[in-house]
Amino acid sequence: MRSSGRNSTGSGGGRGNYRGAGNKRDEKQQRAGRPRPEERRYDVGESGDGRGSAPKSGGARGAAARGGAKGGPRTGAKQGGPKGGPQRGRGQAPSRPRELDAKIEERNRARHNKPQVKTPKTFGEQEGERLQKVLARAGMGSRRACEELIEQARVEVNGEIVLEQGVRVDPEKDEIKVDGLTVATQSYLFFALNKPAGVVSTMEDPDGRQCLGDYVTNRETRLFHVGRLDTETEGIILLTNHGELAHRLTHPRYGVQKTYLAAIQGPLPREIGRMLKDGIQLEDGYARADHFRVVQQTGKNYLVEVTLHEGRKHIVRRMLAEAGFPVDKLVRTAFGPIALGDQKSGWLRRLTNTEVGMLMREVDL
Repeated sequence: MRSSGRNSTGSGGGRGNYRGAGNKRDEKQQRAGRPRPEERRYDVGESGDGRGSAPKSGGARGAAARGGAKGGPRTGAKQGGPKGGPQRGRGQAPSRPRELDAKIEERNRARHNKPQVKTPKTFGEQEGERLQKVLARAGMGSRRACEELIEQARVEVNGEIVLEQGVRVDPEKDEIKVDGLTVATQSYLFFALNKPAGVVSTMEDPDGRQCLGDYVTNRETRLFHVGRLDTETEGIILLTNHGELAHRLTHPRYGVQKTYLAAIQGPLPREIGRMLKDGIQLEDGYARADHFRVVQQTGKNYLVEVTLHEGRKHIVRRMLAEAGFPVDKLVRTAFGPIALGDQKSGWLRRLTNTEVGMLMREVDL
């Protein structure tokens, strides 16, 4: 009896162990039959032979992985016919109707073609640029130095002194001044050239002679000269791309003065200055000098300074020749407030912001 009990118990335990081993083996088989994530296929249409693909072994979970993923069509018995009837195409996912595709496409287009919503200025980009940034770009110094100019009440915009930092301005429209002088905030260029004798006062010369354009060939922006100088006359001539400034500087209405040094032969009478100021009769009318003085005298050689605001051709040479003193050499030493100084012959230099402001003030810009 004891032995039978032990045998029954052992057999029962054996069957239990066998069942357990079988369960583990079945799980391994089921796990082996499941496709890996990278091997899963989501069938949305019929297979190549025209029949629906039947679900493989592996239970409902495998079938759901193949065709019942979220967002995709589910496969199962419910796709068949009426209850109790034959189920055709089991495991087959029906294709999406063309009408549905058209609706989805239309919805996507409507989503991306919505009109732009204009946000209030407080939430978007503010108009204009900060004043200190505009001043720094115009060459008035670093941003910190420009902020100090504002703190010192030296900057005005449209006639009003600015005392606050961060004020926004429009460089294209607003008039900005520092110490009463206009700041050229736009992309304008201003140069002064000490023109040598023999150079033609044009940017290009069809005859191949040396001209002003030979001194600015490396400039990308097109420049033009302000007024003219005779071919044999040396001295300062301005080059810029600011059309309005160039026009006003040469217009008689604004009376911008030009100063010349002329080498002549004497002796000179005492009344020569008064004669030139009263006016010299020329073939095209009277010509008058604004100022006249003797700078240097060496025997019969005189160096005289003549200042006038007229810009007629050969005006200084003709005036002195008519007075009886032909000019041996002529140099223009100043154009308005811009002086030639010690600038060497043939050298081109960029005007400072102060000089540009002085020019603009000269012609009410």
